Amino acid sequence: MAFELAKLGYNYTALEPHIDARTMEIHHSKHHAAYTNNLNAAVEGTELAGKSIEDILIGVSSHSVAVRNNGGGFYNHNLYWEVIAPGGAPAPEGVLLDAIKDSYETIENFQQVFAKAAVTRFGSGWAWLVLQNNKLVVSSTPNQDNPLMDVAEVQGTPILGIDVWEHAYYLNYQNRRPDYVNAFWNLINWDEVARRFKG
Repeated sequence: MAFELAKLGYNYTALEPHIDARTMEIHHSKHHAAYTNNLNAAVEGTELAGKSIEDILIGVSSHSVAVRNNGGGFYNHNLYWEVIAPGGAPAPEGVLLDAIKDSYETIENFQQVFAKAAVTRFGSGWAWLVLQNNKLVVSSTPNQDNPLMDVAEVQGTPILGIDVWEHAYYLNYQNRRPDYVNAFWNLINWDEVARRFKG
């Protein structure tokens, strides 16, 4: 069964003014669509056809560069569109909040560490909040890599991610990546992050 481009649960204007509609449209309908189509082409006729994206990424070091890049792009964007959304809890609470405090003492400390990981990622990539051995850790990855991959420096299950490729923010923020990262805090649907945390 072929991988399909995720349908957004909201329209392209829903995240304004933090992410503009034109950026959302290009990001979803062009970039994410290309990763999806290229992933399907890369796995067609191989032993990977019919496997879940998670199963593919866990052993990505033994697959082609096309599978690594496009599989990561497919998975990462699926997560991104769900953890940024209008509505939902505006702040972490309950067991998720406890876990963040267990790792970073305060929400403010966590936000600083996460923002630093996003802003200092050289070139294109992602910053993540990762569940690793029942503990939350912040990491970043280059290109379309993610913590599920066996090539990742920090491995685990990503529960929150921010895309810091320029296509995610450049129309609105140009070279001001820190402003985009700061705006990201207004977009997180913590209900979805908590759902991923609880697994």
